[in-house]
Amino acid sequence: MKTTGLLIIDIQNDYFPGGRFPLPGAPEACANAGKLLAAFRERKAPVIHVRHESIQPDALFFLPDTKGQEIHESLAPRSDEPMVVKHKPNSFLGTGLETVLRERGVETLVVCGMMTNMCVDAGVRAAADLGFACVLAHDACAAANLSFGGVDVPAVQVHAAFAAALGFAYAKVMSCGEYLSGSAQA
Repeated sequence: MKTTGLLIIDIQNDYFPGGRFPLPGAPEACANAGKLLAAFRERKAPVIHVRHESIQPDALFFLPDTKGQEIHESLAPRSDEPMVVKHKPNSFLGTGLETVLRERGVETLVVCGMMTNMCVDAGVRAAADLGFACVLAHDACAAANLSFGGVDVPAVQVHAAFAAALGFAYAKVMSCGEYLSGSAQA
């Protein structure tokens, strides 16, 4: 039987209203991530949390020893759920994440988190390159508003573009409801 694990990337306080870099849709994405977390905990399936800590001198958010860099309280890790701390967008780069997953026999990852256009994208691509099958729970993710070449791109469009790109070759993209309705087979 293949083991499926839940990978929660960077659902941290700074992304919520009142934080240093609030994302549109962060509360809704967090609520959906909470549904996934509850299901994985009920099945006693592996749950791995990733927390970004900014160590660059010019960093604006996720600063060490601040409330903003902490995992949102609704998704707080339990003592038996590993927490991987990273300093780059890719959750695997310079961390022990791959070892944590392999030690638990994880072959498939259900991924949720923030930002779709940065750390979620980097994490899913790296996981797929390492041979993990990936499911992106798109409605348990949030993206940032972006601007390029004088064009403002709303977060909803940024999110859609990145989810579509990941769905092309790196992950099966589905809603939490779609995943949970068939999660008994995962």
